[in-house]
Amino acid sequence: MSEKIKRLNRELKFKGKIIDFYQDTMEINGDHTVIWDFIKHKGAAAVVPVTDDGKILMVRQYRNALDRYTLEIPAGALDAEDEPGLLCASRELEEETGYRSENLERLITLRTTVAFCNERIEVYVAKDLIPSRQHLDEDEFIDLKAYPLDELKEKILSGEIEDAKTVASLMAYAVKYGK
Repeated sequence: MSEKIKRLNRELKFKGKIIDFYQDTMEINGDHTVIWDFIKHKGAAAVVPVTDDGKILMVRQYRNALDRYTLEIPAGALDAEDEPGLLCASRELEEETGYRSENLERLITLRTTVAFCNERIEVYVAKDLIPSRQHLDEDEFIDLKAYPLDELKEKILSGEIEDAKTVASLMAYAVKYGK
């Protein structure tokens, strides 16, 4: 096992809208160097919106990386690295679902792909939903539907829901609230 790992250099290779891609030159145990990829992400927040009858609002949207539609909990990137996750989650809830809530509770914090990316997603549960209106970004096209948690768990186990933040968040919700 390597006991001493030291970063010698971090070189920006690509600056994108959502991520920045770097190559890190790393020294291992003082006797050899390796190149590791690193993707910097400013962070995100997500929300499990629970209706008064216990259903969960889910968004269906097209995901270019998969070339298909996915079923996910509402989520979005922080506006800035230091934006509080609660503020982002509240904004994304209203933007994507057309509901807001004054009752958001922290559920979990996720690190999506620790091998090469620092993305952190703070996940909240929203209850006591108040009807508002959607504020979709110009490149967002979202269908909204409420599902019972048991149906969502079946969709996870069947492979219909594969999005990691959604799987982890729904299962954490089920554990925490005994559903």
